Amino acid sequence: MQKPKYKLINKNRYIKNGTGIKFVPFFLMTILLLCINTYAQTQAKPAERLIQLSGVVVEGDSLKGVPFTSIVVGNTNHGAVTDFDGFFTLIAKPGDVIEFVNLGFKDAKYVVPDTLTATHFSIVQIIRRDTFTLKEVNIYPWPSKEDFKAAFLKRNVANTDLDRARQNLAAEQMRELVRGVSMDAYGNYRYAMQQQYNKMYYIGQYPPNNLLNPLAWAQFIKALKAGKLNIQ
Repeated sequence: MQKPKYKLINKNRYIKNGTGIKFVPFFLMTILLLCINTYAQTQAKPAERLIQLSGVVVEGDSLKGVPFTSIVVGNTNHGAVTDFDGFFTLIAKPGDVIEFVNLGFKDAKYVVPDTLTATHFSIVQIIRRDTFTLKEVNIYPWPSKEDFKAAFLKRNVANTDLDRARQNLAAEQMRELVRGVSMDAYGNYRYAMQQQYNKMYYIGQYPPNNLLNPLAWAQFIKALKAGKLNIQ
């Protein structure tokens, strides 16, 4: 007896052999993918909110802006540096830990509130000076005690205080010291006042030309004979 070409699916429906059976797995796979996509969309995390955090870093005692303070967002590789007035701005997320570091000041931290709803937020961060107490350091010009002993024994020390005083007050040495010393405050004042007086004395007229003044020539010759003018 010849086999029938149709299979019995249920009492009221027949499907041709090899045609409807192939459509069922494809339909089930489509429904499964739609379910997975819907579930993934419902379980996806919401987009992270970004906040523009701005502010100024000030010193605790004077409340003056602290320039060139390094600002680092914790657990990240980005941050900012304050300008000359201590102002800064950067991008952060709610819950980030902001670290403030500056040489000579104590490190400070600020936690961005996770309840912020605005996209811009400003703060005033106070940092305080940090004092370092160093141990006493003695610096000697000799690398060892033996070198100090040898240098001390070779040193030529003056016999008495009078000898040292005579060396310090030697005429030639004092002359060299005086030659390199400029006028004091009183001498500068007298010179400035004399220049101003001369300017006011001849105001409104031409100053005299001493090149043709016989009195000036007489004073010049007298000073030259007395040895007051030395040509070097």
